[in-house]
Amino acid sequence: MEVPRRNRAVEGLRGYGLIVAMWIRATMTYRTSFLLATFGNAAVTLLDFIGIYIMFRHVDALGGFSLPEIALLYGSCSASLGLADLLLGNTERIGQRIRDGSLDTMLVRPVPVLAQVAADRFALRRLGRIAQGLAVLGWAVWVLDVDWTLGRMLLVPVMVLAGAAIFGAVLVAGAAFQFIAGDAAEVQNSFTYGGCTMLQYPPTIFAQDLLRGVTFVVPLAFVNWLPALEVLGRPDPLGLPGWVAYLSPVVAFLVFVPASLAWRAGLRSYRSTGS
Repeated sequence: MEVPRRNRAVEGLRGYGLIVAMWIRATMTYRTSFLLATFGNAAVTLLDFIGIYIMFRHVDALGGFSLPEIALLYGSCSASLGLADLLLGNTERIGQRIRDGSLDTMLVRPVPVLAQVAADRFALRRLGRIAQGLAVLGWAVWVLDVDWTLGRMLLVPVMVLAGAAIFGAVLVAGAAFQFIAGDAAEVQNSFTYGGCTMLQYPPTIFAQDLLRGVTFVVPLAFVNWLPALEVLGRPDPLGLPGWVAYLSPVVAFLVFVPASLAWRAGLRSYRSTGS
């Protein structure tokens, strides 16, 4: 008898939690090492914002955006990517598992393969990126001269969480692509880390064709550009209405559906190593 899809999802989450808990216990065995690694992760990722800060020592605005406004973009994107990377970042290793055959051992375990791949070697040190992103975001919210309506206040945490879901969908889709390409981790990273680097800067400095691509093809603009423009009270360069900024959770769901289907199709096509 086929296990109901809802029960499979529950079992997948349970298995994911158990594997994550195992790796957290292993990590906390060496707490000093964990703290140093987390601090180092935060410090390294903060260098990106320091570069932006140094830039603003020589200019007053970039694409019409002030430093606090760009800090809003940077902090939200960094926190979203950090959260997605923490929960699903290890999916980029699927290509290596396909090559060395270690994926075969996951197929015989009573836990969904995606849960095993995502939770394997769970890196708690990635909390550093999330922490520094939220710190920069908090500073931006504190110093920005914005009319903080209830909608705008709620849009900030929704932007971070929905952005993490969109990045998570990209990670899953990239992992599915590796069943075909063998090892395309760098292609995956170009849309996640590369996409986040792009989203740290205002959309006004990019060409219209690129803006259309990251809005209607790979909807990274919904990670922070569109919600942030609504928070800041700025018009969208493509002329989209303001209510589009609130569609990030819907877009995240719409992106996750084909990503999950692509993952299932890739897993079904897998014929073990050497095939």
